[in-house]
Amino acid sequence: MKKNIEPCYYGDYLHLDKVLGAQELQSAKYGEPAHEEMLFIIVHQVYELWFKQVLHELNAVIDTFNQDTVKDQQLTQVVHRLHRVIQIQRLMNDQIAIMETMTPQQFLSFRDYLVPASGFQSIQFKRLEISLGLKREFRINFDKQSFYNRLNENDRALLEGLEEKPSLFDLVDKWLSRMPLLKTDDFDFWQYYKTAADSMLQDDHHTITTNTMLSDVEKRQELNDWQSTKENFAALFDDEQYQQLLKEGKFRLSHEALLSALFIKQYSEEPIFNLPFQLITALTEIDEQLTIWRYRHAMMVQRMLGTKIGTGGSSGHHYLKKTTESNRIFLDFFNMATFLLPKTALPDLPESIKRKLGFFLQ
Repeated sequence: MKKNIEPCYYGDYLHLDKVLGAQELQSAKYGEPAHEEMLFIIVHQVYELWFKQVLHELNAVIDTFNQDTVKDQQLTQVVHRLHRVIQIQRLMNDQIAIMETMTPQQFLSFRDYLVPASGFQSIQFKRLEISLGLKREFRINFDKQSFYNRLNENDRALLEGLEEKPSLFDLVDKWLSRMPLLKTDDFDFWQYYKTAADSMLQDDHHTITTNTMLSDVEKRQELNDWQSTKENFAALFDDEQYQQLLKEGKFRLSHEALLSALFIKQYSEEPIFNLPFQLITALTEIDEQLTIWRYRHAMMVQRMLGTKIGTGGSSGHHYLKKTTESNRIFLDFFNMATFLLPKTALPDLPESIKRKLGFFLQ
């Protein structure tokens, strides 16, 4: 690494003249400046800076997965970068508490000057969502087109172009699908798994039908839920049935990817699966933190505006609450717990298989 020739001055390096001079209060254009507008601007500018860093990390991860093979060394770096994203998300979630030091009336002192500006127009946040895998087809109806209509031509073209590129979800699905499943001439894991799953489901059915604490109505509901779970299990072993549930939106991962992810989670302690397990866990956490951010944002908007409409024309709190419930990306990783079996119910892996999954000297 070469040494710098010219001295680097702190303020010049960080362009503090631009950063600290970028807070122009809209309220000042119409009279007395609203004191709290400074806080509002700075909080949102900080969000945008963190979005930029998150995109920097995600784009590097996407570039890594957008290859025919992903080496273990690269996977280590990917997991590290995703953990950094998670820490940034936690910080952004905590930052909402700073915004909540503003009272509703203080916010109303400048809010109307911001119309029609809106969080809809945060291009970096939309880039983040799309890059993770929340593309138009998976959004709620209002989002599928309405927010695009609120963008200028260049921003709209940028996001629509990004929609055509593979997302991190797409690439991870493809990567998982390439993993060989454990089936050899002497050992078929999925046959063992099916037998153990059938036994577990029968035990659950017996528990429900013999539970004297349940009313008839509750028992029928429990049995309906049990039947739904049984059908989901059955789809693991029937590609045609799985494809039907995929069309209905009950799954999003491809059949091959889901089976691979499930096997990784069942045997996460095996050395060769440690990094893939960390990757799946990190993506689950990113989705969870994003959901927490949406929820806290929705609660903050309700606290500030009640049921007023948003400055961008949405239904405000109601819209944000709906996106919290619907705009999930790695939901299959959350729901995978449905299919996990106790360690005691899993078959002991043959020694030849364990050697392939571990680190052994030749």
